[in-house]
Amino acid sequence: MASVQLDGGQIIDWNTFHTACIAAFGFPDFYGRTIDAWVDCLSYLRDDENMTKFRLKPDEVLQITIANAAALKKAAPDLLEEVAFCIEGINERYDDYGEKPALALKLA
Repeated sequence: MASVQLDGGQIIDWNTFHTACIAAFGFPDFYGRTIDAWVDCLSYLRDDENMTKFRLKPDEVLQITIANAAALKKAAPDLLEEVAFCIEGINERYDDYGEKPALALKLA
């Protein structure tokens, strides 16, 4: 299983979230630093679009682990809730295309 880790202790707002995601996911230079851009990039994990450094196989899942999730929840509870909501939406998007879910979220 492919995996990526974000340090919730280093994420205090949307700006630091996007900075961490650029490094962790390998988003392209034109990444828009918005939640919509985040969703778009993670919607191409099984395509050859180079939206991330990951290229998943048809049944593979990318596990996103947020270490120090309690610190993130304290600093930016709405951010953590929005990320979880978006991961569900991204997986629904994959399902709409007849594919298996591509993302799993683990809070540590």
